[in-house]
Amino acid sequence: MYRHILIATDGSELAARGIEQGLALAGPLGAKVTVLSVSQPLDTAAARAAAIGGIADPIGRYDQQIDEEMKNRFRSIEERAAEHGVVVDLLHEIDDHPAEAIVRTAKLKNCDLIVMSSHGRRGAARLILGSQTSEVLAHTTLPVLVVR
Repeated sequence: MYRHILIATDGSELAARGIEQGLALAGPLGAKVTVLSVSQPLDTAAARAAAIGGIADPIGRYDQQIDEEMKNRFRSIEERAAEHGVVVDLLHEIDDHPAEAIVRTAKLKNCDLIVMSSHGRRGAARLILGSQTSEVLAHTTLPVLVVR
């Protein structure tokens, strides 16, 4: 059925359910799994404000925080994957447009299913389907499993 599943996560509690669903599906199918987490770059205005506020090298600090967050997130995902008997390829991208990064990665990795949650951490738009989920659905030809 599915041979390579891309699971997108933003680290939210709901995204963890998406990871669980994707891993539970991949195990019995013997499917490869790629887990993608997309972070947005530090806004230029925020970096400038931080520098004015006395923070030395705000971009470097932001990158360090993101790296630490990804290590923790990926460690947890690897543990869950091991419990399902699934080996995962963990990817982190920095992109202004997470949905585009998800669609692009799925295509580059030859995935045949995308798994993601219905809501992320994206402000008021999360009250409907979720802005990133809606964009992925609109811009991919692949099947998408949306986890609520």
